[in-house]
Amino acid sequence: MSESESDDAAYDLAELHERAAGRRIVVVGAGIGGLVTALEIAKLGIQVTVIEAAARAGGAIRSAEVAGLPLDLGAESFATRGGHVAKILDELGLSGDIVDPGTGAGGAWIAGIPGVGAAPIPSGGILGIPANPFAEDVRRIIGWRGAWRAYLDRIRPVLTIGHVRSLGELVSSRVGRRVLDRLVAPVTTGVYSSSPDRIDPDLAVPGLNPAITRAGSLTGAVLALSQERKTAPGGAVRGIRGGMGRLVDALVSAIEESGGEVRTSAPVSRIENQDDGSWRVALPGDEAEELVEADGVILATEESSARELLAPHVAELDAEAPAPGPVVTVVTLVVESAALDAKPRGTGVLTVPGSHRAKALTHTTAKWQWVAEQAEPGVHALRVSFGSAAEDPATDGLEDEEAAVLALEEASAMLGVELSRAQLRGHRVERFAQSQPASTIGQAETTRVARDAIRRAPRLGAVGAWLAGTGLAQVVPDAVEEADRVRRAVLFASDD
Repeated sequence: MSESESDDAAYDLAELHERAAGRRIVVVGAGIGGLVTALEIAKLGIQVTVIEAAARAGGAIRSAEVAGLPLDLGAESFATRGGHVAKILDELGLSGDIVDPGTGAGGAWIAGIPGVGAAPIPSGGILGIPANPFAEDVRRIIGWRGAWRAYLDRIRPVLTIGHVRSLGELVSSRVGRRVLDRLVAPVTTGVYSSSPDRIDPDLAVPGLNPAITRAGSLTGAVLALSQERKTAPGGAVRGIRGGMGRLVDALVSAIEESGGEVRTSAPVSRIENQDDGSWRVALPGDEAEELVEADGVILATEESSARELLAPHVAELDAEAPAPGPVVTVVTLVVESAALDAKPRGTGVLTVPGSHRAKALTHTTAKWQWVAEQAEPGVHALRVSFGSAAEDPATDGLEDEEAAVLALEEASAMLGVELSRAQLRGHRVERFAQSQPASTIGQAETTRVARDAIRRAPRLGAVGAWLAGTGLAQVVPDAVEEADRVRRAVLFASDD
């Protein structure tokens, strides 16, 4: 019997609430990981205080009106795998507003293809790897030469499980550079902000290596896995009518209704461990710093801040991240263009690395019907993304107005539609420091070492994308698990 099961057997809910009386846990950081953590802690009656340095809660989820349209400026959707996010939305009364991406516009495209220009992303592949290199939509992108090179995968010796750790090496060796450069690289750069060479295939596509052994080839493995999943490209994400910001608002309201507190514009300078195992969280002030007493602390900030606060109390945890994550800038544009009514490039565009200054574009009014319903006829919302692990955003050093002009130029090129400055109704520029993707080579071991070190400290925890992996589908269940671990440590501290 585990410690958790033993505790549950020994105490009923009333006794747990009694133990929670007078206890407080401080959560540093009000992104989704921090807010979910705080709400989970509050469920047993522990007082929870969330402290956020920024002026607003939400982290990578940012919503606002641009030219009168309510839009997501950061994360716009969530992956459906595991059902964890849907469960939270149901608890918060938002399940009736979950929406699917539109299908009438078709899927996404790839732009910057040598000798081709732009073409729809082929169906039936995984991370851009095709199941059938001779399929017309694949051959259109890689040509006959690329298709015949990819066909060699079917007659080459079978790879052993785990033989290749790099997705880039796996793809180039099995199906050739054209598949890698024109199909896979646009997907990994757009989705993970990372080159295929830095992606571990075992983590990015669980089950791929065993499938290669069973099928005898990479393309055969992709065919088998895609048939198992039966999921169209982009089909495994959903959104919220009115924007993902509604999730943030609902979490904050639920925390406050449970007696908790969410404080913004409150940077934390350090945390202090007391002799009795309790903690103090220090906030700088104009005249004197404020010390917030806590029975436990959970860090829910981005990696660099979390490591800096944790390092003095956690042996074997470096104060600096082994490698900085990619920085991405998202420029949201609202434009007036009748030519975009035809949704010329489906729901969006990924680019072949090096072909454009932007890495991706989302045609928001084509992808989300609820946004299109809010827009006037001929008015469209676009999101243009810059930056990856390989290069800083092309918008760095530009004023917002200049960044908007650059984004408009890139949107014109990617969509094949001339868009002028006179058509721009409004814009918004947001910058994000992302965590290393969980599928990056070596990231799993880095995360394991960090988690083990943190969990050896008394009544201390950490959550967030740098530990769980990027995306709500990974951050949410990890936050629930870590909240329960620290909550139990606080509730049963007197039994140690």
